[in-house]
Amino acid sequence: MSQAEIDALTAEFFGSFDNRGGKTADVARIRRLMLPGGVIVVTAPEYHAFTVEEFIGPREELLAEGGRVTEFSEWETSARTDITGGVASRFGEYAKAGLLEGKPFEGGGTKTIQFVRTPEGWRISAFAWHDRP
Repeated sequence: MSQAEIDALTAEFFGSFDNRGGKTADVARIRRLMLPGGVIVVTAPEYHAFTVEEFIGPREELLAEGGRVTEFSEWETSARTDITGGVASRFGEYAKAGLLEGKPFEGGGTKTIQFVRTPEGWRISAFAWHDRP
């Protein structure tokens, strides 16, 4: 059952950025998906480490109605998950597409997500990504 739970949590994570068809992106749901002290890191195009709150705020603004990015979604294109007891690690490739200030864009990269099993179920403890140039 753990693999199915992690797959669902991962899909919900990717879905939190989706604002296609006028839908409002629900980036705030990351607060529920992650541990409060979770760590978020981007390594390219420029390295930066975020707390959960530092990560959510700018993305809510970017993806909000009237924001710079519309019709946006991202999704896994491949993934491998290793589960041992109450910890899991997922490593995979992803793609993304949308409109940036009205102009189409596409991209992708590599993402790794670390999970822990809590009394409330699986949660993300950290994730990191590397965008392809």
